[in-house]
This record gives sequence, structure tokens and C-alpha cells, in this order.
Amino acid sequence: MIDLRRLRVLRAVAHYGTVTAAAHALHFTPSAASQQIHQLARDLGVDLLEPQGRGVRLTPAAESLLTHADAIAARWELAELDLRADHGDPTGPLRVTGLAVAVLVLLAPMAARLQRRHRRLSVHIQETGVPESFDLLFAGETDLAIVEATPHSPPLGDARFDQQPLLDDPFDLVVPDDHPLAGRALVDLADAAHEEWVAPMPESPCRTHMMSACGKAGFSPDVVHHAIDWNVTAHLVANRLGVALIPRLAHLTPHLPITRVRCTGNPHRKLLTVTRRGGRERPAVAAALEELRELAPHAVA
Repeated sequence: MIDLRRLRVLRAVAHYGTVTAAAHALHFTPSAASQQIHQLARDLGVDLLEPQGRGVRLTPAAESLLTHADAIAARWELAELDLRADHGDPTGPLRVTGLAVAVLVLLAPMAARLQRRHRRLSVHIQETGVPESFDLLFAGETDLAIVEATPHSPPLGDARFDQQPLLDDPFDLVVPDDHPLAGRALVDLADAAHEEWVAPMPESPCRTHMMSACGKAGFSPDVVHHAIDWNVTAHLVANRLGVALIPRLAHLTPHLPITRVRCTGNPHRKLLTVTRRGGRERPAVAAALEELRELAPHAVA
């Protein structure tokens, strides 16, 4: 019989990448986590970890076992749902996470609506980045996340997570009010090829979107300034220090002397809703997803 606690440690090693990181997430010592995996290997009569440089990697047997472990975790989500006395009634705590803009325009109004309609439901919101949202979902510390699709996220077919499209968030070219492009209804990014640019930080997923959009327009932008917050970007543009691509969902400081201009080719980022596999059927999560589907079309109008 497989000890599911030991299987949980193996899943954590696969998710976090190292025994040390998995042990930290599970509040174990690295030695205790290693012992759990070694005992699981002895129980099954196979090797689960093998040396790789200074660390370890999963063996083919471990990868095969994880396929079943992820299926077990998904079935457990469904089993918990089936055993709940309040089946069908959204009650209790609902923990949701998302990037800052998703909290502002989607999760906050969603929570307000839910708590008006379901008095026995309490919603708890946490602003997080994309990797942190997946970590919280994996650890069972959140129930629903809104994330930006990135090349570094788990693939859509990952058995641990259920990722579904929520909306496309277009990027607008943002320029000073008196810029020659400000009067256009639609702009080709090639017309801004010789401008100085304000860009997201290199590690930001939006940096990839910006570089890709400019590349498709036939140029590499001259990036002079970098910013983390979209309002910082907007203030740099307002002071005529460059132009920028900013998502339409981003709420900028009112009354800045800047203009958003829509772009040909519709450069955009995709926002997804993510749960653990099997988690969408929970009444509270299902109610939250219904609210988000109603809010999403109006958010980018």
C-alpha cells in the first residue's frame, strides 16, 4: 500500500524542483523529506531519485508514478466535494489569488457580488505573481487564481491544474497627449519604431509581449526606461520620456496628459482562471467562475 503522505513529498519535489525547496514548502527538514522519498522507493522496490550534478532528478519510474499521483489528487478533490454536507450551496471560505490588475478589476468586484448573494460564503483575496499562484494552488492554500499565460507556466495539459481562458487583455500604445500619434483611432506600431520606449522589467511576462509585438511590426524598440508598475510607466510617458504598450485592464492615474491608442494586429495577453484539477466543481468556485465570466467582457470594453 502506498503511503499518500510520502507520495505528497514526491509531488512536491517534482513541483518545486529540489528536495530542499519541497521540504521548505511542506515544513519538513530536507533530511526528513529525503527519508520520506527513500522509504517510498523501498516500499515500491524502485529508484525514484538519481544524482544530477550536485542535486537529484526524478527517475522514469518516479515520472510514471507522478502521473498516477496527480490523478489521485484530482480524484481527492472530487471526493471532498461529494462528501460535503453543503453540496451545491456556496458556503465557507473561498481563497482566490491573482495579479494586481486582476484583483482590481475582476476579483474585488467578484468578491463583493458573491458576498451579497451568498451570505454564508466568505472570500479571501491575495495579490500574487504567476509562479506564486501556481505554488499556492499546488499546496492547497488557494482555491482559484487568475494568472497571465506565460511561456514559463505549467502547460495547459498539466494534470495538476485546470487552466481555462478568461479574457484577452489588449495592449494600447500610450503616448503624450500632444504626440503626433495621439489623434489616431488606430496605430501601426511601426509608426513608433523610432521612438524611445518605456518597458516592463526584463523578468516581466509583459516584456515578452511588448518585444514580440514590436518584432512583428518590424523593429526592435529603443528601451530607455524600465518600470514595474503601470502607473510609473504612465507617468514616464506623461513627462515625454518615451512611449509604452500598456494593457487595457491597467487602471492609470486619472487626468495624466496621456492618450491610449489602439493597435493594429491586436497585441494582447491572455488571462486564465486556474484551479486544482477537479476543483472547479466546488460550489463556491463554480459561483466565483460564473461571476468572473459575467465581469470579463465589460473589463476590457
